[in-house]
Amino acid sequence: MGCLCVQKESCENSPVPSVLRPHSKQSDAVNPKAYNGHSMTGELLRVMVCSPANAGWNVAAKSAAWRKLGFQRAPDFSIAQRQHEILCRLLSERGAELVNLPSTEPLTLDAVYAHDASLATDYGLLLMNPGKQSRVAEARAHADFCGELGIRVMGEVENPGTSEAGDIVWLDSRTLLIGHGYRTNKVGIEQIRKLLSPKNIEVLSAPLPYGPGPSACLHLMSLMSRLDEKTVLVDLPWLAVETVELLKERNFKLIEIDYSERDTLACNVLALGNNRLIAIEENARTNQRLGEAGFDVRTFPGSEISVNGGGGPTCLTRPLLRKSV
Repeated sequence: MGCLCVQKESCENSPVPSVLRPHSKQSDAVNPKAYNGHSMTGELLRVMVCSPANAGWNVAAKSAAWRKLGFQRAPDFSIAQRQHEILCRLLSERGAELVNLPSTEPLTLDAVYAHDASLATDYGLLLMNPGKQSRVAEARAHADFCGELGIRVMGEVENPGTSEAGDIVWLDSRTLLIGHGYRTNKVGIEQIRKLLSPKNIEVLSAPLPYGPGPSACLHLMSLMSRLDEKTVLVDLPWLAVETVELLKERNFKLIEIDYSERDTLACNVLALGNNRLIAIEENARTNQRLGEAGFDVRTFPGSEISVNGGGGPTCLTRPLLRKSV
């Protein structure tokens, strides 16, 4: 994977894997297997994260913006960092290489949710144009950093289009389902369609509910998580009828969350491949359902890093490379 140097990370009570940052730029020709992106359930091999430290959770001026960014309360950096380290350890123990998005001045607290500003594809990175304006700078940070990893940019969404990858779900390697809501608009979806149609990728649109309104973060992936090639975890009452019918037409098995755990992001579960999942430990009832369905569920505490800011394990990770399913 190239020459890498270690960024210092630690946990008070248990060892945490080193999170890696590239030392030099590489080209696709030098590193042809640096990335792919058309599966959400293949074995996770490489993933980008952004630690709370790199997202500025320990910077007073950035932390003070928590209300504007939609956090429930002022963030506690030490707790968030510790919870993020536990997540990183789980990822590393299951064979994923971690790379940590470096700190840059334009990043806000939201940068910790590394999933949203870019979409990894087999052809390179597709940069998003977040509907949340404070997050727009994250896309360029992803492009610059991933360029050092040997990952090219294959296109980007531009104004007046908006898009966030939390609204994007691969149904299979050639079919992309994109939620149409307040973070991803019709123009953004059409731009993604034009970028991917030459690659024989079909882009479908899924209407999202009004939910808590335009100021809240309601992504398509807030309502569904791919668990394996045949199974989807869903918040069924909040999915549009046409989306549910589409999933059933494609013969997906639907597992419903425990609805008492909706507000603690029970539907946000990360697939690692081979029936392994990472979930938030606060959602014990939903996690039990997943275990009973035959999945190996490992959990991390998410009170600060996830629930406070509204982003679960899928939000906290930008998969860059998975084993082909």
